[in-house]
Amino acid sequence: MRFRSKARECALCVLYQTEVARMEPDEALSNYLDNNPQKKEVAHFSSLLIRGIHSNIASLDLIIKKYVKNWEIERLAIIDRNILRIACFELLYTEDIPPKVSINEAIELAKKFGDIDSPRFVNGVLDKIYKTESPKREDSAFKQK
Repeated sequence: MRFRSKARECALCVLYQTEVARMEPDEALSNYLDNNPQKKEVAHFSSLLIRGIHSNIASLDLIIKKYVKNWEIERLAIIDRNILRIACFELLYTEDIPPKVSINEAIELAKKFGDIDSPRFVNGVLDKIYKTESPKREDSAFKQK
Protein backbone atom coordinates (compact mmCIF):
# COMPACT_ATOMS: atom_id res chain seq x y z
CA MET A 1 0.00 0.00 0.00
CA ARG A 2 1.32 3.44 -0.88
CA PHE A 3 2.21 5.63 2.06
CA ARG A 4 -0.48 8.26 1.41
CA SER A 5 -3.15 5.58 1.13
CA LYS A 6 -1.99 4.14 4.44
CA ALA A 7 -1.89 7.64 5.95
CA ARG A 8 -5.50 8.28 4.91
CA GLU A 9 -6.49 5.01 6.55
CA CYS A 10 -4.67 6.03 9.74
CA ALA A 11 -6.30 9.47 9.63
CA LEU A 12 -9.73 7.86 9.28
CA CYS A 13 -9.10 5.64 12.31
CA VAL A 14 -7.91 8.60 14.37
CA LEU A 15 -10.83 10.82 13.31
CA TYR A 16 -13.20 8.01 14.23
CA GLN A 17 -11.52 7.71 17.63
CA THR A 18 -11.78 11.46 18.25
CA GLU A 19 -15.54 11.30 17.75
CA VAL A 20 -16.32 8.04 19.54
CA ALA A 21 -13.99 8.50 22.51
CA ARG A 22 -14.21 12.32 22.45
CA MET A 23 -10.43 12.61 22.38
CA GLU A 24 -8.32 15.51 21.19
CA PRO A 25 -6.80 14.83 17.74
CA ASP A 26 -3.16 14.90 18.92
CA GLU A 27 -3.91 12.51 21.78
CA ALA A 28 -5.83 10.16 19.47
CA LEU A 29 -3.03 10.19 16.88
CA SER A 30 -0.40 9.51 19.54
CA ASN A 31 -2.52 6.68 20.93
CA TYR A 32 -3.04 5.21 17.47
CA LEU A 33 0.65 5.38 16.54
CA ASP A 34 1.67 3.82 19.87
CA ASN A 35 -0.54 0.84 19.10
CA ASN A 36 0.03 0.78 15.32
CA PRO A 37 3.58 1.98 14.57
CA GLN A 38 3.91 3.52 11.11
CA LYS A 39 6.69 4.71 8.86
CA LYS A 40 7.70 8.33 9.33
CA GLU A 41 6.09 9.55 6.09
CA VAL A 42 2.79 7.81 6.93
CA ALA A 43 2.68 9.37 10.40
CA HIS A 44 3.58 12.79 8.98
CA PHE A 45 0.91 12.80 6.26
CA SER A 46 -1.69 11.43 8.69
CA SER A 47 -0.86 14.23 11.09
CA LEU A 48 -1.17 16.82 8.31
CA LEU A 49 -4.61 15.51 7.39
CA ILE A 50 -5.84 15.27 10.97
CA ARG A 51 -4.63 18.72 11.98
CA GLY A 52 -5.91 20.29 8.75
CA ILE A 53 -9.31 18.69 9.13
CA HIS A 54 -9.54 19.62 12.81
CA SER A 55 -8.58 23.25 12.04
CA ASN A 56 -11.15 23.52 9.25
CA ILE A 57 -13.87 21.18 10.49
CA ALA A 58 -16.62 23.80 10.64
CA SER A 59 -16.11 24.95 7.05
CA LEU A 60 -15.67 21.37 5.80
CA ASP A 61 -18.90 20.30 7.50
CA LEU A 62 -20.79 23.29 6.04
CA ILE A 63 -19.65 22.36 2.54
CA ILE A 64 -20.46 18.68 2.98
CA LYS A 65 -23.88 19.58 4.42
CA LYS A 66 -24.72 21.56 1.26
CA TYR A 67 -24.37 18.41 -0.86
CA VAL A 68 -25.91 15.82 1.43
CA LYS A 69 -29.58 16.10 0.60
CA ASN A 70 -32.15 15.42 3.31
CA TRP A 71 -29.52 14.54 5.93
CA GLU A 72 -27.93 16.42 8.76
CA ILE A 73 -24.18 15.85 8.84
CA GLU A 74 -24.49 14.63 12.43
CA ARG A 75 -26.77 11.82 11.24
CA LEU A 76 -24.28 10.45 8.72
CA ALA A 77 -22.37 7.34 9.68
CA ILE A 78 -19.18 8.38 11.48
CA ILE A 79 -17.07 6.55 8.91
CA ASP A 80 -18.78 8.18 5.92
CA ARG A 81 -18.64 11.61 7.53
CA ASN A 82 -14.91 11.34 8.17
CA ILE A 83 -14.13 9.92 4.74
CA LEU A 84 -15.93 12.93 3.27
CA ARG A 85 -13.96 15.27 5.54
CA ILE A 86 -10.63 13.78 4.47
CA ALA A 87 -11.40 14.00 0.75
CA CYS A 88 -13.04 17.41 1.03
CA PHE A 89 -9.98 18.73 2.87
CA GLU A 90 -7.74 17.38 0.11
CA LEU A 91 -9.94 18.86 -2.62
CA LEU A 92 -10.09 22.30 -1.04
CA TYR A 93 -6.85 22.76 0.88
CA THR A 94 -4.08 20.77 -0.79
CA GLU A 95 -2.36 21.68 -4.02
CA ASP A 96 -0.30 18.58 -4.72
CA ILE A 97 -3.05 15.95 -4.75
CA PRO A 98 -5.08 15.62 -7.96
CA PRO A 99 -8.86 15.63 -7.39
CA LYS A 100 -9.26 12.26 -9.07
CA VAL A 101 -6.82 10.74 -6.57
CA SER A 102 -8.64 12.24 -3.56
CA ILE A 103 -12.01 10.97 -4.79
CA ASN A 104 -10.72 7.51 -5.71
CA GLU A 105 -8.95 7.14 -2.38
CA ALA A 106 -12.15 8.13 -0.56
CA ILE A 107 -14.12 5.52 -2.50
CA GLU A 108 -11.56 2.87 -1.57
CA LEU A 109 -11.81 3.83 2.11
CA ALA A 110 -15.60 3.62 1.84
CA LYS A 111 -15.35 0.14 0.30
CA LYS A 112 -13.05 -1.03 3.07
CA PHE A 113 -14.66 0.62 6.12
CA GLY A 114 -18.17 1.71 5.14
CA ASP A 115 -21.36 -0.17 4.46
CA ILE A 116 -22.53 -1.47 1.10
CA ASP A 117 -23.89 1.92 -0.04
CA SER A 118 -20.97 4.01 1.22
CA PRO A 119 -18.81 3.99 -1.93
CA ARG A 120 -21.62 5.25 -4.17
CA PHE A 121 -22.73 7.82 -1.58
CA VAL A 122 -19.18 9.13 -1.04
CA ASN A 123 -18.56 9.32 -4.79
CA GLY A 124 -21.77 11.26 -5.42
CA VAL A 125 -21.15 13.81 -2.69
CA LEU A 126 -17.49 14.35 -3.58
CA ASP A 127 -18.27 14.67 -7.28
CA LYS A 128 -20.70 17.52 -6.48
CA ILE A 129 -18.22 19.19 -4.16
CA TYR A 130 -15.46 18.91 -6.73
CA LYS A 131 -17.58 20.33 -9.53
CA THR A 132 -18.86 23.32 -7.55
CA GLU A 133 -16.45 24.10 -4.71
CA SER A 134 -12.96 22.90 -5.58
CA PRO A 135 -10.41 25.41 -6.83
CA LYS A 136 -8.86 22.44 -8.66
CA ARG A 137 -11.87 21.89 -10.95
CA GLU A 138 -9.90 23.05 -13.99
CA ASP A 139 -7.63 20.00 -13.61
CA SER A 140 -7.21 18.40 -17.03
CA ALA A 141 -8.11 14.96 -15.66
CA PHE A 142 -11.72 16.14 -15.22
CA LYS A 143 -12.28 18.31 -18.31
CA GLN A 144 -15.18 17.38 -20.53
CA LYS A 145 -14.24 15.97 -23.92
